[in-house]
Amino acid sequence: MKKHRIVQWCMALCMALGLLILPVARMDAQAAEVIATVRGTVMKGTTSQLMYLDTSSGKMEVKIDGSTDTSGCKFLLPGKVISVSLSHGSDGYLHAVKMTADAQDSSVTLDTSSVSTVTGTLSDKTKNDVLCLDTQYGLMELKYDDSLDMSGCSIMVLGQNYTVKCVRGSDAYMHAISISDASSYSGSTTSYVPSNSNSSNSVTGSVSSDTTPDILYLSTSDGVMQFKIDSDADTSRGMVHTKGNKLTVYFYHGSDGYLHATGIVGEKESSSDVSVDSSNTSTVSGQVMKKSTENILWLDTRYGEMELKMDKINGENNGKVVVRDMWVSVTCARGSDAYMHALSINTLR
Repeated sequence: MKKHRIVQWCMALCMALGLLILPVARMDAQAAEVIATVRGTVMKGTTSQLMYLDTSSGKMEVKIDGSTDTSGCKFLLPGKVISVSLSHGSDGYLHAVKMTADAQDSSVTLDTSSVSTVTGTLSDKTKNDVLCLDTQYGLMELKYDDSLDMSGCSIMVLGQNYTVKCVRGSDAYMHAISISDASSYSGSTTSYVPSNSNSSNSVTGSVSSDTTPDILYLSTSDGVMQFKIDSDADTSRGMVHTKGNKLTVYFYHGSDGYLHATGIVGEKESSSDVSVDSSNTSTVSGQVMKKSTENILWLDTRYGEMELKMDKINGENNGKVVVRDMWVSVTCARGSDAYMHALSINTLR
């Protein structure tokens, strides 16, 4: 009799536990079931994990999971109208099962023979058919359509960094053809050591305001150091000596008591795959501005400020370096990215 009661008690306990577990299991099983499909406008504050949607039924907060189907809508930009199928999650939130957006016109032909790459932050000036990227060269506008390859990122939201490959379209606009998260892109800056430099004698620091075309004053962790720049110094990768620019200097101790630079390397991006129309060059003159870097030369000209990319410099210059307020003449040409690129720099005074 006692054994029989123990068996009955164990069976009752198992049934009670089963009843407690059943609702949870049922809820999890229904978590991905679509309960409704809504159409609304993406609101500000939306992130890659949580979407704020303004619908006819009011404002909704919708979670975006790794399982959300975003193939029909990769851009969650404020003002964009999208359709979202929803499910109830066990966490009390609505979850996006699938997102879709209206198809865009893709009738423009693209010149894929010349591809450019830009990296920047997605700006709040972005519209439903134009991407606006804040880059180190300024604001860049890129058109896009449904053929855009977004395999390199799951979703795009404002304020995040992205790397975009783009080409020229038959409508004269630059068009984005692929996008990836900037953190996954490896084509950033490159390391470079001048061929005539002794790597055992090098120091890194920032250019000081006392710098001249002949003497570089470098602010380092050991104080301000002075380097003579001789005619045989390799400055091809570090010729812009404006205050604050970071440089690595390779040097030797001269018999005159000075440190002499044999090579100078600045923070310079990899040479881009932008093509330049070198058959149609222009020459501009102006003063070097203090915001110039190894990537962008800013000139104060009679027509206003001018920015020139420095990725196509050919080394045919009559000066080793440029400093703030120096007068220079620059030969430049238009690139396939719509920017002007400096080809050579000559000092005027």
